[in-house]
Amino acid sequence: MNVGIDITSLIYQRGVSRYTANLIRALDRYTNVNLRLFGYSLRKNSFLKEKTEECLIDPDIHQIKIQACPPKMQSVVWKLGLNKLSSHFDDLDLIHSWDWLQPPDKDIPLVSTIHDLAILRFDEVAHARVLTAHHKSWKILKKRQAEIIAVSRATRKDVIELLQYPQWKVHVVHSALPADVREISQEITENKAKNIKEKLRLDQPYLFFVGTQEPRKNLKKLIQAWQPLADQYQLIIAGDRGWDASEKMFHHPNLRFLGRVSDEELNILYAEADVFCYPSLYEGFGLPILESFLHGTPVVTSNLSSMVEVAGNAAELVNPESVESIHQGISNVLNENADTQRKRLQRMIIRQQMFSWEQTALKTVEVYQQTIKHFQNQKNS
Repeated sequence: MNVGIDITSLIYQRGVSRYTANLIRALDRYTNVNLRLFGYSLRKNSFLKEKTEECLIDPDIHQIKIQACPPKMQSVVWKLGLNKLSSHFDDLDLIHSWDWLQPPDKDIPLVSTIHDLAILRFDEVAHARVLTAHHKSWKILKKRQAEIIAVSRATRKDVIELLQYPQWKVHVVHSALPADVREISQEITENKAKNIKEKLRLDQPYLFFVGTQEPRKNLKKLIQAWQPLADQYQLIIAGDRGWDASEKMFHHPNLRFLGRVSDEELNILYAEADVFCYPSLYEGFGLPILESFLHGTPVVTSNLSSMVEVAGNAAELVNPESVESIHQGISNVLNENADTQRKRLQRMIIRQQMFSWEQTALKTVEVYQQTIKHFQNQKNS
């Protein structure tokens, strides 16, 4: 099977970028799929090629085409039906796109991955230009009768309800812990860890949160739930400063906003925390839960959306709308005895092992096979 994959998202270095990198890495290692990797960028052309080749055991086995073309121009060109992927790869059986731009190859079966629909559920996320681009993309996917990969059952439900997509064309293929997270954890030396702890001043017990500071992450209620514990535990918040006002609203010497941190620093922040707190109002998958499990740090997270799917019985589930519930969940974890802690750790280990990129790759190939079959049936009907 020859599969064309749009790998342009690698240049943005966000969640969708990690998914794309790990997917092509897993397809290369665990399946017999022949990859036809296509990307476009003007300023980050070399970066995109380098990142793509890093994911492959032997780049020469597959075909890679990186165009010196900005995404805005690509959008115009594809809208005109020009620059088809089939003009670069003459043997494509299927195309796997992301939900930003869709190639104009109407005669080739199409699969697209949707990670979440926060942009529809939360007005503050819905920047007009971005929302317009997504709507155009979703319209094309529906018109082309593309098959959709949803990274969780929660996302599948949203795609069916919010986009009014046919149920039988939306497939759940869970994401997994990125390979680089495990690699960084294994490579950090004792001396390196010590230096990071000193740099970040991790010399007191603390609760930890990571994520872009936006309202759906529910930082305001998390901070309020932490406040009765403020004299005993710091609350450390890492991640990009977005449009949440919590940093301006709350002031306490034990409340620390670190902003964006390096991957190595994030590794240590997870590992040294007493509890990882993630009472988000909505997540497409909830990858930080698995990251915390990897480091053996107990998790308090929400009893809704995809977070229940990922955390299962290994985390303390709380009502994210209730400050009292979040506080009680944190207190429950902090006060667990040694036997309860041991049992929770066992569940965390089992839970994170349930999600693997090998399984993601194999199930993705199953979707590819179904898509080709459905496409042929549509042509013959």
